[in-house]
Amino acid sequence: MRHVKRPGRYGDGGRGSHGLYLRVWRRPNGRIGKAWAQRLRVGGKVTSLGLGPYPVVTLAEAREKALENRRAAHAGRDPRGGGVPTFEAAAKKVIKLHSRTWKAGSRVALEWEQTLGDYAFPVLGRKSVAEVTSGDVLDVLTPIWHTKSATAKKVRQRIGAVMKWAIAQGHRTDNPAGKAIKAALPKGNGQVRHHRALPHDRVAEVLSKTTSNTNGLALRFVVLTACRVGEVTGAEWSEIEGDLWTIPASRMKTRKQHRVPLSSAAMRVLAEAKSDSPFVFPGRSGVKPIPRQSVGRALEGTRATPHGFRSSFRNWCAETGVPREVAERALAHVVGNKVEAAYNRTDLLERRREVMEAWGRYVS
Repeated sequence: MRHVKRPGRYGDGGRGSHGLYLRVWRRPNGRIGKAWAQRLRVGGKVTSLGLGPYPVVTLAEAREKALENRRAAHAGRDPRGGGVPTFEAAAKKVIKLHSRTWKAGSRVALEWEQTLGDYAFPVLGRKSVAEVTSGDVLDVLTPIWHTKSATAKKVRQRIGAVMKWAIAQGHRTDNPAGKAIKAALPKGNGQVRHHRALPHDRVAEVLSKTTSNTNGLALRFVVLTACRVGEVTGAEWSEIEGDLWTIPASRMKTRKQHRVPLSSAAMRVLAEAKSDSPFVFPGRSGVKPIPRQSVGRALEGTRATPHGFRSSFRNWCAETGVPREVAERALAHVVGNKVEAAYNRTDLLERRREVMEAWGRYVS
């Protein structure tokens, strides 16, 4: 087994193999992966059982386990027993596992729970992860593949993450939400829905109508800094020194620290927002920041969204001759060209300071 390198399935051979085989595949990093599996008829249905990775599980151990499973199936029992979790239970474990890597205060865990709860759990929730088929996944995705294409793609990715966890745990040997199902799904409509944005010459008009409550002040700060809503709502006074706001990497989408030069208009917002809370824009209790959705309430009656003001700012930059690299740095966008990123490591802070001051005057 140690010398097998070619991807494929290798049966143990002989009448005493009980359906045992070694699955060999090539990982994305080029290395070879190996795992034991067993084809077995359980309750009249042929099922694949994962028996663990090689060489952690030896050939002798895999044969012993295969024999135990065969005896259990012959006695009318399901050899997977209670050790194989349902899809819903597995999904919760995966969310908990991944949440350690998500940003503090992130809504990603809640979004996983909501999307899987709304679309996947009604179909897959009570099935064991070993029983989920590509047909089941199609039943989840087909009704929303065209009407809610972005959500459907996220649901598929998240189902796939749960299935990959199940493979790693030895509960199954394939991913029913993988490449095969991509070919089975109808082609998407290709439409991308962007956040609604106002023309930049209307931003000042909208801001003039906002109130000076916490929601309104947070919205103004979003516009004046061109930052994402989550970065603004999570802002702490300890991050601000003079007219410079340093957002830590842990709260940035790019996972890189971002320095934001604060214009005179932005400093006036901070003066109005001053409080005893550690957060610049605190919730009612003062011990937590305002929720991100609260910022949008300051825009009721308009067709804009808070995030859309980043587009308003970017369009203004393009029409007023602001260099592309300066505008992209102001938005904390990752430079797509690796060569450009390697040679242009400065964050252009002083140049951005001039741009943000001009933007502040324009929208105020």
